[in-house]
Amino acid sequence: MAKRTFTVIENEWITLADGTRLAARIWMPEGAQAIPVPAVLEYLPYRKRDGTAPRDESTYPSFAEAGIAGIRVDIRGSGESDDVSDGEYTPRELSDACEVIAWIAAQPWSNGSVGMMGISWGGFNALQVAALRPPALKAVISIASTVDRYNDDIHYKNGCQLSAQLSWAGTMFGYLSRPPDPALVGDRWREMWLDRLENEPFLMAEWLSHQRRDEFWQHGSICEDFSAVQVPALVIAGWADGYRNTPLAAVEGMPENAKALIGPWVHKYPHFAWPKPRHDFIGEAIAWWNRWLREEPNGVDKLPQVRAYILDGPKPLLPRYEDPGFWIAKERWQEPEALPLSVDAAGVLREGAAGTQAESRPVFIKSPLDTGTASGEFFTLKPDAELPGDQRMDDAGSFVIETAPLEEALDLLGRPVLVAMVSCNEEWANLCARLVDVHPDGSSTRICFGVLNLAHREGNARPKPMQQGQPTQIRIVLDACGYRINKGHRLRLSLSTAYWPMILPPPFDAGVTVDLASLGLFLPKLGVHEAVSIEQPDDPNPLPKYVTHEPGRTERTVTRNLTEDRTEYRIFEDTGLSEHPETGLATRQVRDELWSICPRDPLSMTGASVWTCEMERPGWAIRTVATTKMRCTAGEWLVSGHLVAFEGGEQVFEKTYEQAVPRDFM
Repeated sequence: MAKRTFTVIENEWITLADGTRLAARIWMPEGAQAIPVPAVLEYLPYRKRDGTAPRDESTYPSFAEAGIAGIRVDIRGSGESDDVSDGEYTPRELSDACEVIAWIAAQPWSNGSVGMMGISWGGFNALQVAALRPPALKAVISIASTVDRYNDDIHYKNGCQLSAQLSWAGTMFGYLSRPPDPALVGDRWREMWLDRLENEPFLMAEWLSHQRRDEFWQHGSICEDFSAVQVPALVIAGWADGYRNTPLAAVEGMPENAKALIGPWVHKYPHFAWPKPRHDFIGEAIAWWNRWLREEPNGVDKLPQVRAYILDGPKPLLPRYEDPGFWIAKERWQEPEALPLSVDAAGVLREGAAGTQAESRPVFIKSPLDTGTASGEFFTLKPDAELPGDQRMDDAGSFVIETAPLEEALDLLGRPVLVAMVSCNEEWANLCARLVDVHPDGSSTRICFGVLNLAHREGNARPKPMQQGQPTQIRIVLDACGYRINKGHRLRLSLSTAYWPMILPPPFDAGVTVDLASLGLFLPKLGVHEAVSIEQPDDPNPLPKYVTHEPGRTERTVTRNLTEDRTEYRIFEDTGLSEHPETGLATRQVRDELWSICPRDPLSMTGASVWTCEMERPGWAIRTVATTKMRCTAGEWLVSGHLVAFEGGEQVFEKTYEQAVPRDFM
């Protein structure tokens, strides 16, 4: 099919029922007024004018050339859109999206069929909006998203608080503090900006006020009622990202509507993600939209339910630009056959279930509180130190047990499960379990991990304190993995009571006793599958090139001050100053984040995230500095925020936020 020409509408106002105007950037196929076309909506708070412009420009022109309109809309209170944000995935946000979909369907250039697509925030709300069933929404593509906002997002994980919660609160503090572009909104830009600065929410305090899986997190979690989503959903993720569980959860919950695709990738669109191999996402997405928005019988509905890349024992080298492995497909997803492992009398992991009458073999585990500095980050954007490194450093602070060298390769796909009888010397503790591929040379690659706040062992809605010293059975479901452990390698199970800075510690330095005689590890066998090939993109570098005025840089450093007995973990990200060649708008964002802890004092833990955001063009310059901090006492989380804004070098705004939030079994 010949490529169609298209035009780009830099800013189109979509007026909602309450008079609020949302800003849209539209890629419109030529001739759509005469022969209406389907449309795809991406709906985000990340600023279409600058924040997501590069990736939008790598995707939507191809959609338009295929006769599909692309509609990129700024959520209320972000970018050029009116008003102020009221939070993350709120009822108002989702209601606005339904109005936008109705607006698109009613346009004379629209054929009445709308798709919704996105990665991360846009992947989340695509599924959430689908559950509301707006009539014109016919299909979605959701990338790096979740179906469970409490357990599979950046906030909490099985009752453990992720440091990513502070990181992301700081990110949004910075993003939402930036003004609209005067070139699009005119003289009212300053009034809109000051309104945002004064009224934007301090998200860290809100999120921290919901430490249990309550109605706040149930809202928007489509796992509460998978049946609400009745349109086809292509759900994509990468093993190198924190959102790796969603595709399999989606096909389990929506077996008739969902298709899963899992690659080796970080938190990026698959046509430009690392590690390679990449995926021809553009080609598959166009086929997906043609099938469901044009009713074209192209066979996309016959795709296998699950396609996954099985990592073939990658070494823990950073950066990881390409991972060895192979693509497989499963026509129908079923719960994997479990391979049971237990610990024999010699302390070796072996095949077979744990004996029910075996004599107790307790081991006491109490990790240094800085165990975990090789964990990488939950939210990964690059294949460098954001990924987990060699696990030997973290294993030094863990209790480890291993198999003998494998006599043949073992292929896994799914979520491993660990069960054991444990006791605790406090009312709760965190327990982290990691599966590690130990290479013949001793280097160690993390396969997957799981964590559990022991007070959440029976659920996340109503924590239940441990009876001190009383053995209790627990079950940890580790994250999904697709992995081959090769012949001659060993499988290691590493258990620790700390995984810092990814997981924040309880208020006491608790130890956990694990009965090895009761320990059972159940591995999900790959099972029956078909070898498949996945098309790679024609363009290996699809992102547009902007004008670079100052280069960026990235650093991850761990500092151990032996004199003060303190460990610091620093993240520094500078995007550099780059200018869009058509709009003349130059932007820069700098993230400077520091975590600190004394390895024997959980109350010494501190975290601080500072975002400096700059926007400029000749005669106009804006800078905001958004700081989010947290520390703790035995009974409270203490969080604070500070926002200062400058126009042309002159300070025009300053505001401070402070809140003490009671610790709730966390």
